[in-house]
Amino acid sequence: MNKQEKLKLLTRAAQYDLCTPSGTIPGTRTNKPETSHPSVRDDITQWLYPAALPNGRHIALLKVLQSNMCQNNCGYCGMRRSRNVQRCEFSADELAAAFAQLAQRGVAEGLFLSSAVCENVASAQEHMIATVELLRSKYQFNGYIHLKLLPGCEAAAVERAVQIANRVSVNLEAPSAERLARLTGDKRFEQDLMQPILWAKHFLDQDVDSKTDLTTQFVVGAARESDREVLATVERLHRDFGLTRAYFSRFQPVADTPLENVPATPLVRQNRLYQSDYLLRFYGFTVQDLTFDDSGNLCSDLDPKMAWAQRHPEFFPVEINRASREELLRVPGIGPRSAARILRLRHQNRFRYLEDLRAIGAVARRAAPFVLLDGRRPPEQLRLTISRRDRRCYAA
Repeated sequence: MNKQEKLKLLTRAAQYDLCTPSGTIPGTRTNKPETSHPSVRDDITQWLYPAALPNGRHIALLKVLQSNMCQNNCGYCGMRRSRNVQRCEFSADELAAAFAQLAQRGVAEGLFLSSAVCENVASAQEHMIATVELLRSKYQFNGYIHLKLLPGCEAAAVERAVQIANRVSVNLEAPSAERLARLTGDKRFEQDLMQPILWAKHFLDQDVDSKTDLTTQFVVGAARESDREVLATVERLHRDFGLTRAYFSRFQPVADTPLENVPATPLVRQNRLYQSDYLLRFYGFTVQDLTFDDSGNLCSDLDPKMAWAQRHPEFFPVEINRASREELLRVPGIGPRSAARILRLRHQNRFRYLEDLRAIGAVARRAAPFVLLDGRRPPEQLRLTISRRDRRCYAA
């Protein structure tokens, strides 16, 4: 199998490792340089993902596996050991050279590198680290690299990974050992998954100048877990392990796996988890603030912030000209940026009209039923009830 064939197979196999939030699809580049070779663009850009960096810049990220030759037999995975699929692997030299060529041609601007566990975990992780080291040293690539930490990897590998990558991640897949056991018998939750996260936190804390961050990923719905279980684990990871963010991959059954007849998880469930994680990270919410049904799942008809607002009429209306940041962030339609603008600008000019909110980036239509503007409710004709359009999947 030649290099291009390997690249095609191993980029396709990497599609379920997430580097972007829900709703983002591969092939949606922000720019396509004229210097890119047409044949390369045609073959590879379908596996390029638009990724947002911490500085707000968007880049085209190539997602690829070092190998899809796996010794594990996870029940949901298309690369499981017992499944009959075409297998191949890159050596560190091959993959580093292939990506460097794409980067030099302006096709790919960053790398997301994961792998199946071939031979043993230590060897698989070593090959991935060697690939990144070649890119950093031999090819002088100083751009963005997201490096996956494999289940059961060693402390020394984690230490080196956080030194050479911009982001490292461990796929927890499930929120607890009990739930993980429904998916695989090959991974131990604490020893193989949580331990690398703990090591990563330790090494990142030691280097105060490090800009590397830490993420994780869950397969949503395959283990019959509830949203409350997932978000309780995410909250703990944010609080105790410095997790930057969590990714949620809705379960989609793969033929010829033990879970092939399990229904796919609805996209709206994945979206609600993302919205809830944003509330935990940026809005001052806790898991206890969120609204769950009797099964421990989020409401599918309302975004979680609107669900909270509707359950707490005693909190409203909020006077825009006097409210604290914490109070403003509880108002539907007001996010961290618009709250900061309100706090900065209201000392110069009082907010009196919905248009004033709209002008600073708030979604005035959503905020209207929940606010006072200079002591008055917005005009009756603009105080809209929750319409179908209001129930879009965002938590602003």
